[in-house]
Amino acid sequence: MKRFLVVASLATLAQDPLEAQKPATFWRPTPQATAAAGFSPERLARIDRFMKQYVDDNRIAGAVGLVMRDGRIVYEHAVGWSDKEAGRTMAPDAMFRIASQTKAITSVAIMMLVEEGKIALGDPVSRFIPAYAKTTVAAKSDTGLAILPARRAITIRDLLTHTAGISYGTDVSVTKLYEAKALGPAAGWGWYTADKDELVCATMERLASLPFVAQPGEDFVYGYSTDILGCVVERASGVALDEFLRTRITEPLGMKDTYFFVPTAKRDRLSTVYASTDDGRVTRAPDGPRGQGNYVDGPRQSFAGGAGLVSTARDYARFLQMTLNGGMLDGVRLLAPKTVQLMATNMVGALYSSTGLGFGLGFETVDTFGASGLSSQGTYGWGGAYGSIYRVDPKERLVTVFMIQQLPNRTDIAAKFPTLVYQALVEPKR
Repeated sequence: MKRFLVVASLATLAQDPLEAQKPATFWRPTPQATAAAGFSPERLARIDRFMKQYVDDNRIAGAVGLVMRDGRIVYEHAVGWSDKEAGRTMAPDAMFRIASQTKAITSVAIMMLVEEGKIALGDPVSRFIPAYAKTTVAAKSDTGLAILPARRAITIRDLLTHTAGISYGTDVSVTKLYEAKALGPAAGWGWYTADKDELVCATMERLASLPFVAQPGEDFVYGYSTDILGCVVERASGVALDEFLRTRITEPLGMKDTYFFVPTAKRDRLSTVYASTDDGRVTRAPDGPRGQGNYVDGPRQSFAGGAGLVSTARDYARFLQMTLNGGMLDGVRLLAPKTVQLMATNMVGALYSSTGLGFGLGFETVDTFGASGLSSQGTYGWGGAYGSIYRVDPKERLVTVFMIQQLPNRTDIAAKFPTLVYQALVEPKR
C-alpha cells in the first residue's frame, strides 16, 4: 500500500495495544486493493466529490465516511471542518456525539447479560427497577386526558424493541407532565441528559411516575426505552454503565475513543455541532443542551444508554464489525452468533413499518430488498440525532458508517451516502 496522511486501518491499529498509543499513521488502500475488494475506484471517487459539494454549498460543515468489506477498510474520507470558526479541518479520527447510535452498544450489553443468565428477555423491568411495577398510560377520553393503568408489565423485550409505549415526552398530551419532572423536550430535545447532575437510574425511576403513550406491546414508540435498559445493565451487573461498557465492550474491542464524556486531553478532537438554517445553509449551533452539549465540561454524572456516547467512525466500525462477525472481533467474543442473529431479526411484525422494514433487539432491519435504498435484505442499522448513520449488510459483508454533527439536520446527505457506497460496489458477493 502507498502511504498517505488520510486513512488508517482499524485492524492494524487495534492488534497491538502499544501501537494504539502512538500517533496514528493513516493509510489509503491502493486502487488495486480497492478493486480486489469488489469496489470501483472511479465510482468510489464519486463519494469524495459528493461530500465535498455539500461542504462547498455550505450545507454541512464537515463529515467522515467509512466503508469496510470483509473487515478491511475500502473507503475512508474526511471532508470539511471539525470547527470551521477555529480553522480546524475534519480528520478521520474526529470524535462525534453519536446520540442514538449508543442504543446498539447498550443493547449488546443487555444481550451479554442475557447470555450470562442474569437477565431474561421476558423479565419484567420491575425486577431491576421496582418503580416500574405499576405504570400508567395517557389516553384521550371524552373529558380530556385519562391516565389508565398499563394492561401488563413492561418487559426487557419491550424496551429492546421500543414497544413499551415509552416516548421522549414529545406528545402534546404529556409534554407538560414531562416538563414538570425535568424530562421531555424541555430537557434538551428529550433524549439529552448530559447536563444532569444525577445518576441515570434516578432519572429513569422518576420517569416511571409519568404516563406513557401506548400500552406495552401494542405500538412502536421511540423514546427512553434504551436509557431504562442502561439502568437495568447497572442493576443486573452491579457496576455503573460507563464501567460496564468500557471493561466489557469498548476496551476489549480496541475502541480507544468511545466515551460518555470526552477526556480533557482529547477535547480538541470533538467535532463542533452545527445546525441547518431554514434556507438549508449551516450555522454554528449554540452552547447548551440543544447545541454543543456538556460532553467535555459538565457534571459527568449521567451515563445515558440511549443517547450519551461520543465515538469515532473507526471505533464504531469496529463495534459493527464485531456484530457482522457473529459477535467476535480479533479473537474477542462478546456474543454468540445466534444472539446477534436474533438482534438483527424483525421482532415487531408490522408495528414499525408496513413497507419492508422491521425492528429487532436494538436495530432497524431490512426485511425486503428495496425497502431501504440498495441495502440487501438482512441489512440492519440505525442513526443518531446529530445526523450520523450506520448500516451492516451481512450478505455483502459490508459495514458503512457516516458521521456528521448537525442538529437540526435538514440535509439529505446521510440518506444518500449508502446509495453512493452501493453504486461503487461492482462485484457483489455471491
